[in-house]
Amino acid sequence: MAYRVAAFYQFAALPHFRELREPLRALCASLGLKGSVLLAHEGINGTLAGGDDGIAALIEALQHGPLFGNRLDRLELKLSTAEAIPFQRLKVRLKKEIVTLGDASVDPTRRVGTYVDAAHWNALISDPDTLVLDTRNAFEVAMGTFEGAVDPGIRSFGEFREFTAQKLDPQRHRRIAMFCTGGIRCEKASAYLLAHGFAEVFHLKGGILKYLEDTPESESRWRGECFVFDERVSLGHGLRERQK
Repeated sequence: MAYRVAAFYQFAALPHFRELREPLRALCASLGLKGSVLLAHEGINGTLAGGDDGIAALIEALQHGPLFGNRLDRLELKLSTAEAIPFQRLKVRLKKEIVTLGDASVDPTRRVGTYVDAAHWNALISDPDTLVLDTRNAFEVAMGTFEGAVDPGIRSFGEFREFTAQKLDPQRHRRIAMFCTGGIRCEKASAYLLAHGFAEVFHLKGGILKYLEDTPESESRWRGECFVFDERVSLGHGLRERQK
């Protein structure tokens, strides 16, 4: 049996996020799903796996059900498959941030960089005036990245601010194109850079996963595999599982 895997997030104001934890956990359990979901005042971030019907029912409930009251109408969603269920249990956790940057002033619901879809990404990163920036952790970059991308050498996303202060300059780096696994880190990173005077900030819509899903391997600028935070470990073009 192949399992459906849904990776999703959205920055959205959830002032009563603590009250959503138990109803959401109960919903996921009733649908036979396993994986992890983070809830915070700034939104939702999760990866869940289960049967096709269960995942479909979850996405419908998130986007249109009464639990979130249409606040997740712009949910960023990537679907893939797994031969074995890639999670052992279900966790719904409350956090200060759904992706930890450590700067409370950054609000991706107000301003983020310019989204670039997979079809136009190659042209952007081929421009010599564009600084291509991988916002992921060093061990993820080591498994695969885009040709010519800068590796910030960070151990956690919270170190991105220090990297920016030490290595990036708004006067020298006029155009930055950044990417991450599913897009969530780039939304925060782009908001942070814009707030610190960087003029042109672009990010790959849907992240590496969307690029690997949409881009033919013969046209791809991606090299290696994309690390994912579940027992599949990494995915390749077409979101295929790595060979065991």
